[in-house]
Amino acid sequence: MKGFGRSPALTLTGSVAGAVVVALDGTALTVAQPALRSDLGASLSQVQWAGTGYLVAVASLLVFAGRLGDRYGHRRLFALGMLGFGAASAGLALAPGMRWVIGLRVVQGVFGALLQPATLGMLRSAYPPERLRTALAVRTASIGVAAAAGPVVGGALATEFGWRAVFLLNIVPTVLFGVLALAAREPARPAAGVALDLPGALLLGAALACLVHTLVTLPALGWSAPVALLAGVAFVRHERRAVSPLLPSDAVGSPAVGAALGMLVVASAALNGGLFACVYVLQDGLGLTALHTALLGLPLAVLLVAAAPASAVLLRRAGARATVAGATAVLAAGLLVLARAVGPFSFCTGFALVGAGFGAVMVAATHVVVRQAPAESAGVAGGLQQTAMNVGPVLGVATATVLMGLGPARSPLLVLALAAAAALPVCRALPGRPTPAPPAVPASPAVPTPPAVRVSSAADATHIDLDAERGPHGRSLRDDEF
Repeated sequence: MKGFGRSPALTLTGSVAGAVVVALDGTALTVAQPALRSDLGASLSQVQWAGTGYLVAVASLLVFAGRLGDRYGHRRLFALGMLGFGAASAGLALAPGMRWVIGLRVVQGVFGALLQPATLGMLRSAYPPERLRTALAVRTASIGVAAAAGPVVGGALATEFGWRAVFLLNIVPTVLFGVLALAAREPARPAAGVALDLPGALLLGAALACLVHTLVTLPALGWSAPVALLAGVAFVRHERRAVSPLLPSDAVGSPAVGAALGMLVVASAALNGGLFACVYVLQDGLGLTALHTALLGLPLAVLLVAAAPASAVLLRRAGARATVAGATAVLAAGLLVLARAVGPFSFCTGFALVGAGFGAVMVAATHVVVRQAPAESAGVAGGLQQTAMNVGPVLGVATATVLMGLGPARSPLLVLALAAAAALPVCRALPGRPTPAPPAVPASPAVPTPPAVRVSSAADATHIDLDAERGPHGRSLRDDEF
């Protein structure tokens, strides 16, 4: 088990497993919801609240959970999140009524919030900066595969064994990787100087929870909208005065991080809002079956998976600014193609462009958020990235819902494409093309070098350069990696 604790490859495997479990659970359950509603005699509103409760719990706790990982070790939070997620899934499989389902989905969301930032925090601690983009590409590609397989797996399980089998699917991987993470011999020691800002966590959690509730219930505006605004303003005032703020300046003070988070929200909103509108266009407008719709959408999943490793190469050669800007333009172009599509070829082309654009944005922007943060704030960075990836889809679907109520079903595709294109100037704040390291300057022959230094000078120069880049990584590798 000691080797497990020190292996970056196994750290990546655990990170992928945690991300895949969450992605597969959400997409598989979407297909199984009609069977759940019929079996438990639930109303449509109750089924919607099962999803809303999960989203509210996740969104309100992600950043604080990342801070907990920075303090107590990402491996511990990962283990707790995996085991708790599995236990909640087992409870859902045995739930006797809809109230139990709603309550346990909230519990599942709490443990999902503990789990998700840890999957990124562990990678930040386990991999040096020059290898981090590849690890993130593997993680993104795996999420794409899970998202594509989820509806198929969920539909097959719900059809053959009932909706409860969808939740049983989570138990084996969560228990396996949760136990392995706990069994690693090296204890996760607290990061020095990391304090918990409980008032800030409560204010941010209230603001995010009410924001998600407001978006889910649009176009109606209830009590949650003003509460979200007031809590957000109070949070900003508190953070400016706090001695140990929940969002430290080294994690969020960079304009590049803010730009990357903004592009993640825009891209995920465009993707999910566009897909939501396309389902109605294809099924209600063109009369296609759910299976035919899924088959037309396969290019999206295929290109999303293919774009992940390609974006890692683009990051290394062109930099985050060009990669995110180009990928966002491809995403917007895909939505415009879908808005005008009339046949299978044009729909497949549009879905392919959307998948390629979103996959590249996700890898490149996530790399900026995680890479720019020091290792001691990796959990907060992971929490911010996951918050953006949870708020964006809710915003996109809410926008599509409102626009479809006001006009044609294809109108959200045009609006979301324009919104993605309008966000392109934000990419200017992202890092540009990486500059090659200057060649080593040979020592002057006029100045004699002591023998001990002369023997190791070349190797030590390289070593010192790497340490300057990897300093936080080196300090945290033993603490947080499992």
